[in-house]
Amino acid sequence: MQVACLGIMVADVVARPVVDLPARGRLTLVEQMELHTGGCATNTGISLSKLGVDTAVLGAVGADGFGDFVVSRLMEHGIDSRGVRRKSGVNTSATMVMVDPDGERRFLHYLGANAKLSEDDVDFDVVGEARILHIAGALVMPGIDGEPTARVLRKAKKMGLTTAFDTVWDARGNWMKLVEPCLPYIDVMLPSLAEARMIAGRQKPEEIADLFMSYGVSIVGLKMGEEGSYLRSKDRELYLPPFVVRAVDATGAGDAYVAGFLTGLLQEWDLEKTGRFANAVGALCVTAIGATTGIRPLAETLEFMEETPVREVRR
Repeated sequence: MQVACLGIMVADVVARPVVDLPARGRLTLVEQMELHTGGCATNTGISLSKLGVDTAVLGAVGADGFGDFVVSRLMEHGIDSRGVRRKSGVNTSATMVMVDPDGERRFLHYLGANAKLSEDDVDFDVVGEARILHIAGALVMPGIDGEPTARVLRKAKKMGLTTAFDTVWDARGNWMKLVEPCLPYIDVMLPSLAEARMIAGRQKPEEIADLFMSYGVSIVGLKMGEEGSYLRSKDRELYLPPFVVRAVDATGAGDAYVAGFLTGLLQEWDLEKTGRFANAVGALCVTAIGATTGIRPLAETLEFMEETPVREVRR
């Protein structure tokens, strides 16, 4: 196994296009409504599998239909699901995803079983078989966020794994309080720019990277949406522009970027190629409805990367 993704697992109900929400007691029609897997651990795991990376997903779902659906999709993609815990008395986490005509999204989210995931649920026999442990979706797992996640990361590093870390928007505002204990044990930090600003309390990517690296983070990758991405290591600093595609649904684009980045690390590419490949995987993600539908195999993604123009971004 190459990557173990530990984090949130979600069932996504995706509707598009959503122009206006219906008035109270009224109904509005949409052109498409579909059920997809969601959540950072599931999305990143499936994207990695589609890129040819042997992957395990660890997390929690309920003993319900949505949970059955999510686990069955993992199995369909050949993903190791031994580390998925079925929680009684709580439903599987779910998100209603409302996609605007331009591909941007709005969400209604239910924490569900993700809130019950604990440090004791982490199967280190599964983790120990991987080369990378990726924390996928920190800040919305109250049973494991903060110090418990830091202990999991510390143990993984002692076991010889590379550690990676991604976040989601924290509606409760705990940002640095929960992330700071983890930073000394993170090798690769991959949040969105908006989330990184909230964590670091700084605005410029360079300043954010300085802060994270002062704790010992080796590589910082900031996802910047239509502005591409920013990368920083000990030796290099890069702004990489986005690829030009027609956006249909941006759901999962950040997780796709992470999958591409982790793939580049496993391939031992240099920072620039790794970042460009991550941008390419993220770009392909937005070309189809659902968090992983648009992901292509490694060879096809490399072809896309070489053939597709990028949009120049003024700085």
